Amino acid sequence: MDKIVKVGITHGDINGIGYEIIIKSLMDSRILESCTPVVYGSPKVLAYYRKALNISNFSLNNIRSGDEASSKKAHLINCLDDNVKVELGQSTPAGGEAAAISLKRAIDELKAGKIDVLVTAPINKHNIQSKDFNFPGHTEYLAKKFETNNFLMLMVSDKLKIGVVAGHVPLVKVHEHITKDNILCKLRVINDSLIKDFGIRKPKIAVLGLNPHCGDNGLIGAEDRDIIIPAINQAKEEKIVALGPFAADGFFGSGGYFKVDAILAMYHDQGLAPFKALSFDAGVNYTAGLPVIRTAPGHGVGYEIAGKNEADENAFRQAIYLACDIYKNRKQFQEITKNPLPFSEEKAKDN
Repeated sequence: MDKIVKVGITHGDINGIGYEIIIKSLMDSRILESCTPVVYGSPKVLAYYRKALNISNFSLNNIRSGDEASSKKAHLINCLDDNVKVELGQSTPAGGEAAAISLKRAIDELKAGKIDVLVTAPINKHNIQSKDFNFPGHTEYLAKKFETNNFLMLMVSDKLKIGVVAGHVPLVKVHEHITKDNILCKLRVINDSLIKDFGIRKPKIAVLGLNPHCGDNGLIGAEDRDIIIPAINQAKEEKIVALGPFAADGFFGSGGYFKVDAILAMYHDQGLAPFKALSFDAGVNYTAGLPVIRTAPGHGVGYEIAGKNEADENAFRQAIYLACDIYKNRKQFQEITKNPLPFSEEKAKDN
């Protein structure tokens, strides 16, 4: 019998749509068939949103630690004091602090093995900043917490998977990150993740160019010719099936993404703009390269619709399912590779 995965869920910014998408996702009875949810949040904030959304037939089982969570129930661990205040649709220091507290508690329990995977509701990258959280977002914070240098923000949907070389970086500084080593590092992370996390045996990865028309052989920039192509060639020497570079506009316009298992874009909006155009309501943000599993919906805090019962929970639900799928794929990969069949020279000669 498959293990029921314990899914730790952080509540994100308490003034955004986090609680709404959590509640709506956990009201789906199918969730409890595949996992045991553990929300790191606040009973007071949960009660506030139940009232605001006029939801009466929903509750969470209060526990003190993830190891107390039992299957067939959704649980809540109180991380905040009773003085917490919700200000719908507002960016407040308290909202950022509450998000950080939830995240830290969940990560501590993930490290301790009290939960199996982590799904994070959206944070406000500005109001969460403090001496303890001085990062552009979840991805970089988690990489630091788990002492990982080689990681990647991988956007995932049933249509496509897109990673980026320069993630949360100002556009004016993107060129500083476009190096042969960086591109190779990201290709290795994507390739490894596709094999271990998604069960793809020989993945094909399309690499996008940096400049319009991939630089037109140096006429519109030399990075594609001098940096990206050598990186692709090196990846091929390492048995990574890296293809390209492809001009982004033509690649997406012609449906090139249907022919590959993943795409490596050079910078944030080059990858995320087409991804969200194609998969906004079902897109998941996965942090590839970590020793642990973390997913999130591919959208933000949604202040403008907070508390209005207008938020679509599908992306958050898909984030939960993806975290569980990756957990099982990793376990299966470990089983397959744990005791490989011994190599026999005699059998090789016979073949």
